[in-house]
Amino acid sequence: MALHTLGEIYTPDALEMQKERYAQAAAEFERLYGTKPLRFFSAPGRTEVGGNHTDHNHGRVLAAGVSLDVIAAVIPTDDGIVEVKSAGFPLDTVDLSDLTVHDDELNTSASLIRGVAAGFSKNGHKIGGFKAYTTSNVLKGSGLSSSAAFEVLIGNILNGLYNEHSVSAVEIAQLSQYAENVYFGKPSGLMDQMASSVGGFITIDFADPAQPVIDSIDFDFASSGHRLCIVDTKGSHADLTPEYAAVPQEMKAVAQFFGKEVLREVDKDTLVSNITAIREKLGDRAVLRALHFIDENERVLRESDALVNKDFDTFLDVVKESGRSSYMYLQNVFAASDPTHQGLSLALWLASDVLGDRGACRVHGGGFAGTIQAFVPEDLAEKFVSVVGGVFGEGSCYMLSIRPFGGTEVKL
Repeated sequence: MALHTLGEIYTPDALEMQKERYAQAAAEFERLYGTKPLRFFSAPGRTEVGGNHTDHNHGRVLAAGVSLDVIAAVIPTDDGIVEVKSAGFPLDTVDLSDLTVHDDELNTSASLIRGVAAGFSKNGHKIGGFKAYTTSNVLKGSGLSSSAAFEVLIGNILNGLYNEHSVSAVEIAQLSQYAENVYFGKPSGLMDQMASSVGGFITIDFADPAQPVIDSIDFDFASSGHRLCIVDTKGSHADLTPEYAAVPQEMKAVAQFFGKEVLREVDKDTLVSNITAIREKLGDRAVLRALHFIDENERVLRESDALVNKDFDTFLDVVKESGRSSYMYLQNVFAASDPTHQGLSLALWLASDVLGDRGACRVHGGGFAGTIQAFVPEDLAEKFVSVVGGVFGEGSCYMLSIRPFGGTEVKL
C-alpha cells in the first residue's frame, strides 16, 4: 500500500500530537517557501531486537521499525533542484543534473540526497526536483539510526512524486545503503535502512551479503501489553573505536583459524571441539565472542519463530538469553579499557530490578556506551521511567512502540 493515514501509522495515544506535528511542519514549510505543501512523507527509526554483533560475520538479525520518525512536507518542482530544510540544520540544495560523488559533501545530508537520487537513476527510476521541510524525533546517538530514516524518507519522496510508488521498500533500502556507502562515505550494512524502509518486525539473513534474505513478521506489538523502552545512559562513545573494532576482528580471527573468512561458515560442533587450540592461539575472549555469535545466530530464529507463533512470553525469554550472552560472552556492555564507566551495566541492573521476572532487557546496538533496550509491561512503565530515569536524568527513557509500516507517503 503506497499511502497510510495518521491513524494507521501512529498509536491512538499519539494521534493528536502527530496531527499537531504535521500541522506545524506544514506551517513551517509555508513560511519557508511561500506556498502550502502538497504531499507528506514519513520514515521511521529502527531498533535492533536480536542478532547483537552478528551481521559483520554474515549472521542473522531481527530488527523493527519504531514509532519515532522523520517526516517531510513536500511540493514537486520542475527545475531538477532539490531543496531540503531540516529543522535545526542549514538548507541543503542539490542539483540533480550532477549525480557524481562530491568529495566536499562527504558526511553531509546533501550527499545522502544526491546519493539516493543517483541510485534511483542508476536503477532506471525517474527523479525530479522538490522542496521539502523535514522534522525528526528519531533520537541521534540512540542507536535508532536517524541517518537511515532520512535516506529512506528521500527515497519515498522520489518514489511518490515521480514513480507512482512502484519502487519496492526493499529496493529503497538498498538504494539508501548505496547512498550512505558511496556518497556519504560510511561503509554501513543494510539492517538500518531495511528496518526503516520495510517497518514492523523483520529478519535479515546476511549469509550472502550481496543478496540478503529479508522476511517480514506479522506480529501486532500493540497487543503484547508491553512498551519498548530505549534508555540513553548518556555515556560517551569517544575513544571506543578500538573496542568496537575488536569484536569483528576477534570473531574473524576464529573463523580464519579454520581457514574461513567469517564465523557463519563455522559450525558449533567444530568450534567447540577446537576450543583448547583456539584459546592457546587467540585467547579466551575470542573464543567467547565466537560462541556468542554461534548461539546468537540461532536465537534470531527462535525469536522470530516465537513472534510468528504469537508466543510473546517465549520471545521475551530469548531476548533475556541474548542480553545475558552479550553481557557475559560478547562482552560489549562496558569497555575493558575504561572499567570505571559502566552506565550500561547499571542501567541493566536497574531495569532488571524493576522488571523482576517480567519483560526483558538487553544491551542495544553496538554497546560499550549508549543505550539499552527493554520490553516493559504497560503497568510497570511509569515505575520504570521513574526509577531508571531518576538515575540517568530526565528524558533518558523513551517509551516507544513497534511501527507496523516503514517508509510511506502520509494521507492527511
